[in-house]
Amino acid sequence: MSVDTAAGDVPEDPIGYFLQDMTYHGKSERTREAYERVLRRFETFLDDPSRNARGARIDPGDATHRDCMAWIHSLRRSDVADSTVATYASYLHRFYAYLAQVGAFDSNPMALVMEEMDERIDTNPSRRDVSMPAMREFLSDIAHPLDHAVVATLLKTGIRVGELCNLDLRDIALSNTAGRRDTALKAVSNSAGSARAQLDGRGPSLYVSAEPTAGEILAGEERTASNKRKRSTVIPVDDELATALRRWLAVRPATRSPAEPLFCSTSGSWGSRLTPDMVHHLVEGHATDSGWYRPGGGAEENVTPHYFRHFFTTHLRDRTGDRGIVKYLRGDVAGDIIDTYTHNWGDRVRETYESHIYSLYCGSSRSAK
Repeated sequence: MSVDTAAGDVPEDPIGYFLQDMTYHGKSERTREAYERVLRRFETFLDDPSRNARGARIDPGDATHRDCMAWIHSLRRSDVADSTVATYASYLHRFYAYLAQVGAFDSNPMALVMEEMDERIDTNPSRRDVSMPAMREFLSDIAHPLDHAVVATLLKTGIRVGELCNLDLRDIALSNTAGRRDTALKAVSNSAGSARAQLDGRGPSLYVSAEPTAGEILAGEERTASNKRKRSTVIPVDDELATALRRWLAVRPATRSPAEPLFCSTSGSWGSRLTPDMVHHLVEGHATDSGWYRPGGGAEENVTPHYFRHFFTTHLRDRTGDRGIVKYLRGDVAGDIIDTYTHNWGDRVRETYESHIYSLYCGSSRSAK
């Protein structure tokens, strides 16, 4: 059956159209069959209101990133191996990217999903190589206190975008005095009189919890993103990041949530917790201005929030030579390994972090690092 369509038209059977083009591009029958199994499985999921995210039949061309995420989530819940989930996701990503490129679909809803999936899926990424001086210049050009603080936090901590969005005021300590709130935090906090107990005695730090899950209520607020940490983690905050955060807190609006999110919107959703979509839009805007982002570009070309996690990992690992501490900070390890760093946090983690974390400001005494 022919599935030809004019450029810009939505094919009646987009999966068949894609598979036929794979034939024209010389892909083997085995490859085409593998793609068809995966894509038809996704199509069946969308067609079943009892399984998909919207409770209604959805055409592949109308699927959003949330529909794609719901399918990925269903695969994980069915105990599909991580490597298989990764393969299925990459197939779906290629399908949407191709249909968007030829003009049959308006966009690729899998682009955001792929960036937020566990980094183990991208086993050997080949990414844009941004130098330290270029990254410093990039950050210095971001004038808005919120945008600047968001990017500085991602660069200095390596946390995922969802983890950044889930940070509350109670998750941050900027004072060296145990049990007391920093003046900047007191000024914007109505109910969080003190930081989490896990931050006591740790100095300026962030607490990144493994607890938040999208769709669940935490601290009186339904969360829009999940944290993917295997264990909760305390990450040091150096003087540079503390300065950026205090600058943001000085202008942070009153928030709508009793959870008191650290980062909230200063635009159309004034006072609402930032969502991953908002952060992606924020970063993509500044990256576009620097020539580091192109619509339709892949992870190897575009600078996105996840790129900062890659940047953090690469530079800190090279500087410390201690993969264990980097894994601890990233939240990639659990059990006895992470307990080693948890119990020796002051002597090992903060000392190593402060000795090796790169400077993001050229005027700093560490700017040559």
